[in-house]
Amino acid sequence: MSETRTVDVVITGRVQGVGYRVWTQHQAQLHGLTGHVRNRDDGAVIATFSGPADAIGAMLKACEAGPRGARVDAVAVTEQPGSETFPDFEIRGA
Repeated sequence: MSETRTVDVVITGRVQGVGYRVWTQHQAQLHGLTGHVRNRDDGAVIATFSGPADAIGAMLKACEAGPRGARVDAVAVTEQPGSETFPDFEIRGA
């Protein structure tokens, strides 16, 4: 069984206005992850994923491609100490 990880992720490129947050929520749910995603004022998308390490790895790989219409330039990952728990995966903000 895989250990639990929590990571903060900043995705840059053309990631707003292309359905990236909805796509992220769907992908996170498919991978059994909890957390949240939101747009940032600078045009990036920021997400927090929590769950099994192997599922986090798969999600990060998916984030590098993103949904159709997105252009991902970079995915920056910051490990969080411990493993925060969330009730589900939600879209935050506008």
